Amino acid sequence: MSSWVSENDIDPWQLIARHQTELNQAGRFGAVGSFVGTMRDFSDREGLSKMQLEHYPAMTEQYLQKLEQQAREQWPLLDCLIVHRVGDIYPGDAIVVIACWSAHRRAALDSCNWLIEELKYRAPFWKREFSPEGAHWVEENTDGHSQGKKT
Repeated sequence: MSSWVSENDIDPWQLIARHQTELNQAGRFGAVGSFVGTMRDFSDREGLSKMQLEHYPAMTEQYLQKLEQQAREQWPLLDCLIVHRVGDIYPGDAIVVIACWSAHRRAALDSCNWLIEELKYRAPFWKREFSPEGAHWVEENTDGHSQGKKT
């Protein structure tokens, strides 16, 4: 499986390039669909200085691997990469990288899109944002927008 959680900074483009080289299947894939999510300095509040992402390691890694497996079952993928950050994250830092390799673009793009939507709304991460207003735990609404709770 090519899915894991990182407590350290990640360089998404280096991860994708290294993984593709290790795949050693040049000529077999015709498309790489990718998504890189980075931290903004705003959400419902302005001036975010930091975010903390918390998780239960075994639960989260199992969930990422389950998502990867589901994507492989739904689309003809040659490989898939999912790396998600946890811990202290600052504006501009990469939070998540997803890459899907397939013979055709539609499978690569559709699987990548499905994976980020699943991660965004269902993954077992807990997010706390820090702004001049204080620290806020963030809850996702059913419409996909964040809603903070002051702590």
